[in-house]
Amino acid sequence: MGERFGPGDQVRASRTDPAHHTRIPRYVRGAVGTVVEPEGRHPLPDLSSRRLPAEPEPVYAVRFTARELFGAGDHTVTVALWESYLEAAALAGPRAEQP
Repeated sequence: MGERFGPGDQVRASRTDPAHHTRIPRYVRGAVGTVVEPEGRHPLPDLSSRRLPAEPEPVYAVRFTARELFGAGDHTVTVALWESYLEAAALAGPRAEQP
């Protein structure tokens, strides 16, 4: 199966807050960013860290504006995110405030 997203696509990071290990940083949860490029296929650490089967899935470099993440700033932050953590921004609702 191919990548769901390509360079330039707008994506929203998952708002999930699991009780187990996850590689999605809290500060990007619910934020909208832009896919920069695919970074290969790798097993989802959320599963493999719990010794569950984890098939490789696409990982993307996603660029977020500092304003989107922190409310201010003129720089960007690029984060590697697994496809399971992303949805098309057009399908997602507004960002919910994080505790």
